[in-house]
Amino acid sequence: MGEWLVSISGTPEGAHLATILALVSALAHAAFGAIQKGRHDPWLSRGAIDFWLVVFSAPVAFFLVPWPTATTALILAGSLVIHFGYKLTVALAYERAAYTVVYPVIRGTGPLVTVIFATIFFNEHFTLVQWLGVACLSGGILLLAARNLSEEKIDARALKIGLIWAAAGGGMVALYTTYDAFGIRSSLDPFTFLAWFFFITAIDFPVLAWFRYRRLGAPGGVSSLMWRGAVGALIAWVSFGGVMLATRLDKVGEAAVLRETSTVFAALIGWFILGETVGPRRLFLMSLIALGAVIVEMGG
Repeated sequence: MGEWLVSISGTPEGAHLATILALVSALAHAAFGAIQKGRHDPWLSRGAIDFWLVVFSAPVAFFLVPWPTATTALILAGSLVIHFGYKLTVALAYERAAYTVVYPVIRGTGPLVTVIFATIFFNEHFTLVQWLGVACLSGGILLLAARNLSEEKIDARALKIGLIWAAAGGGMVALYTTYDAFGIRSSLDPFTFLAWFFFITAIDFPVLAWFRYRRLGAPGGVSSLMWRGAVGALIAWVSFGGVMLATRLDKVGEAAVLRETSTVFAALIGWFILGETVGPRRLFLMSLIALGAVIVEMGG
């Protein structure tokens, strides 16, 4: 399987599969974010998700894929640091502001920086039409966040802090997308990188969550928390694994932009599942985001 994926990288078949993987990743990531922001404390939710990621990934990493080379192991160590920073900023943002405010800010600030990074590090170039698509998508996402922000009733100081952490999270998204693309492209077997990536980058937050649980308990129940963690871990494999495989098969910038259609899915989840209000203006902005993604994909 890994050899086949490597063989179609850079081909039209690979580009088509990369598009599908990026869009599936977008849907999965919206669900992933909703689970972390749902009924439980976001620190405990992320800790439970990462606990199950370690449990699910360990047998795959140790027994089903080739072991990483020294170079891959060094890259994975860097991923641990970068993803810890990302998870930290997201947890701090979710702790202080509503999902429909925070999530668009995190995702809206990422694509533009990622495209710039891809130009610098991977020599990828967007056409003028594609840049228009990036502007539509990122602009729509940030306007959606501003619209949601105008209706927030929580403490203004907490909201500002949440938005600062959300913007930092967006920067971390651009950093990890670029770095992980480098990592999976450097690995001889993409599934070796994925399995060890999920195992290694998930060992930190369960420790933090355990200390938080000892201090505060688990409002909502431990069984519910662990059940959501197991589901979230499976979704994480689809979400993060899908976009990393997409960056292995085709352009990093395009995969990153397409994945940010997750904001549209997140708004729908917030509307139908979390009971948050979605009006005609949000629907328009969601359409603008989707249009931006289409322009990027068709304008290349």
